[in-house]
Amino acid sequence: MNRRTLLGSALIGGAATAAGAAASAQTRAPRASGRTGPLNLITDVEGIKIGQAHDAGVRTGVTVILAEKPAVAAVDVRGGGPAGRETDVLKPENLVQEVDAIVLSGGSVYGLASGDGIAAWMGMRGRGYGMGGAPGVPPSPIVPTACLYDLANGGDKKWQMDPPYRHLAVEALEAAGDRFDLGTAGAGYGAEAGALKGGIGSASALMANGWTVGAIVAVNSVGAVVAPNGKTFWAAPFEIGDEFGGLGSAGLAASAEDWGLSKGRARPRENTTLACIATDVALTRVECQRVAIMAQDGMARAIRPSHAPFDGDTLFCLSTGKKEITDPAMRQVAVAQLGNVAADVLARAIARGVYHATNYEGATGQTWREL
Repeated sequence: MNRRTLLGSALIGGAATAAGAAASAQTRAPRASGRTGPLNLITDVEGIKIGQAHDAGVRTGVTVILAEKPAVAAVDVRGGGPAGRETDVLKPENLVQEVDAIVLSGGSVYGLASGDGIAAWMGMRGRGYGMGGAPGVPPSPIVPTACLYDLANGGDKKWQMDPPYRHLAVEALEAAGDRFDLGTAGAGYGAEAGALKGGIGSASALMANGWTVGAIVAVNSVGAVVAPNGKTFWAAPFEIGDEFGGLGSAGLAASAEDWGLSKGRARPRENTTLACIATDVALTRVECQRVAIMAQDGMARAIRPSHAPFDGDTLFCLSTGKKEITDPAMRQVAVAQLGNVAADVLARAIARGVYHATNYEGATGQTWREL
């Protein structure tokens, strides 16, 4: 198999397209205000690292979101056809409140083995949940995992008893760091965003009070990420700078029944957008859950339609707990602020994933840049 790790300089920003450069200031809608973190990636959140690996022959990959220390986590599942592991452990009423890592993977049900690889790697090194057990009893790493469907993208899936996901996950984890590639990378390597090539996207926001919110997403949606009859991203009103082309939002218009560049023949269980939100603000499990629920609106802001019966849309939320909410009386207001910012950051990350996506080597197909 042709396998290599994608962990290099982040693809941050980029020059405006020819269409964007030709647009006059008078035809552009006002830009969103706001500040990104230094990298405009989820790793701007202190305590979060990302590792990615892919198999070009299989046309699939894995993305690992590593919490340097156990992080409070929650999950919100909106799609009608999810594939997940250890998502029930994240329910507020259950025992364990923190996770060691989150895994996003291609491969549908086969990709769930990626969580096994991470758990084995961590357990061997003594990381995970334990009850003070007897010597020689390994801890239990908590590694919730969600997978998207990329089985029908033309890659060689004749893996018999040896799907690549366990090995890819370990490869990704061992390469985890602050910088990583966007577009055709990691869990987004084999993804398709409607009729366009999908991929891995990420973005961050630095709030006025010093808090940081970041998002990473593997975009493999039924719905379209651009408005019909053009290439304007639905997420355009939330763009900061020219992070996904700088076209502005003047081209946003569609009837409710016009899905534009969506998948022409949507089929159940073959489409999923996977995402993770992270913040450095110390949150409880219940507060993380509320941020996750609010952040799902970012998918609706960036993809039409979203949360369809054909999708398995799943969103995780992590709190690394580096910064405290200092005013208890304003705690719920703070959670609402975080949730709203998270939705905008996710919408931006979705657009960036498709903006940076490229075709497989030697393959032809429709990418955003070819519109």
